[in-house]
Amino acid sequence: MEALFTKCLFEFIGTFILVLLGDGVVAGVTLNKTKGFGAGWVVITMAWGFAVMCGVFVAGPVSGAHLNPAVTLGLAIAGKFPWAGVCGYIIAQMLGGFLGAVAVYLYYKDHYDATEDADTKLGTFCTAPAIRNLGRNFFCEFLGTWLLVFIILVFSTAGETPEVGMGSLGAIPVTCLIMAIGMSLGSATGYAINPARDLSPRLAHAILPIKGKRDSDWGYSWVPVLGPVAGGLAAALTFIALF
Repeated sequence: MEALFTKCLFEFIGTFILVLLGDGVVAGVTLNKTKGFGAGWVVITMAWGFAVMCGVFVAGPVSGAHLNPAVTLGLAIAGKFPWAGVCGYIIAQMLGGFLGAVAVYLYYKDHYDATEDADTKLGTFCTAPAIRNLGRNFFCEFLGTWLLVFIILVFSTAGETPEVGMGSLGAIPVTCLIMAIGMSLGSATGYAINPARDLSPRLAHAILPIKGKRDSDWGYSWVPVLGPVAGGLAAALTFIALF
């Protein structure tokens, strides 16, 4: 039990770092009067890759650095992670994502106040589609997460790390993977591919006293949750069938 608690603690810290840096770059690029304002999509996708890398550096040696409920579920279905740890990992990831988003808000509070567009403010917390088509948006999140989890599972067969997860890839490959998914597949929906990266910050947006905010778009919120979960499940089944 103590060992599981320690692993969950590192999942919490790793996911906190992931969302702090990931949502942080979106805030830095899109909120008014920041020095990074208007830096663009390439900066966002690169920084998200580095955000995942930093989370992996911290959590990888202890927990395997899942940092994503879809990854945890996919690994469990594939027999690479014990079901006894699934609930604890997911709770830790969701809490880490929530507090990471709160930290971004506190850090950029003056810039949130200086930004009038409510959609921009929401976009620093969670994803939204470029073109709203819920069925296709679901497919985009499904496919991006399928790719993420399948590659993690393939790398895990090498057995280079004691705990399977994004840490199985190593810092540089995982960075390249996240950047590739973002640059190639991320433009349609903002590539949540991770419920802890989207739902938890969306909850933070709903709760925080953000000046001039809009609703948290709960009508779309199921897409970046169920899409990644289904993608992780499909990736596990693909892995089982092939390996």
